[in-house]
Amino acid sequence: MTSSRDRRIAKELADIQADRDNSGVYAAPVDGVNLIHLKGTIPAPPETPYAGGTYEIDIQIPDNYPFKSPVMRFITRIWHPNVSSQTGAICLDTLGSGWSPVQTIKTALLSLRMLLESPNPKDPQDAEVARMLVENPEQFAIVAQDWAVRHAGAAKQDTDVKKWMKKNVKETSPQAADVNRHVSSAIRIIPVYKGYSKDLVDRFVSMGFDVDAVVDAFLYVGIDRNNGQDYELEEAYMGDITARLLGEQ
Repeated sequence: MTSSRDRRIAKELADIQADRDNSGVYAAPVDGVNLIHLKGTIPAPPETPYAGGTYEIDIQIPDNYPFKSPVMRFITRIWHPNVSSQTGAICLDTLGSGWSPVQTIKTALLSLRMLLESPNPKDPQDAEVARMLVENPEQFAIVAQDWAVRHAGAAKQDTDVKKWMKKNVKETSPQAADVNRHVSSAIRIIPVYKGYSKDLVDRFVSMGFDVDAVVDAFLYVGIDRNNGQDYELEEAYMGDITARLLGEQ
């Protein structure tokens, strides 16, 4: 019997294939069959030192996916502060503490593509590369592009690193973001739990799902209200609820 995890992965891969022309990213089983070991590809963003290159990504799917992020690393060598120049290991919140079951293999690959456009030397995976980016960005661009040409099939080009760096300056002030959070909180509709424990529902809400959608999924799957008391759901129910929330049922 196919597990809910495998059904989800198969659906995600079909979505990636259907949207490949728009998103540019791709993923498929390494051996054409095994859904827990995939190879992804991402095109480098234009106007970066990596432009014109295509990067291969090794993707390992854990047993408890989507509750735990896929494990990804660059197969193609890359000169980037958030990727190990030796092993391809990646430092990215989306693939760790910032992961949520609402995310997908495609969104993870798109996050990696965005990482090429917006590197973060303050949270490096490769300290040597990060130091070069901070202290000598022009030299960083030269080396990054050389690696893109040698390893990722990019064509030699002139890169305006100053323009590339300027694009990544954040313009939203902390004060404005704080005001937005308070406004959103003030207009939030009071949720209805329909007899389910708030703590039980909130465990899914914390993953990024809407309260009403979680409660509807509980009702669809047939989750016991347990007199409004909190309790631990069996893993099979967790998978069915998540599948419902993601539109897979």
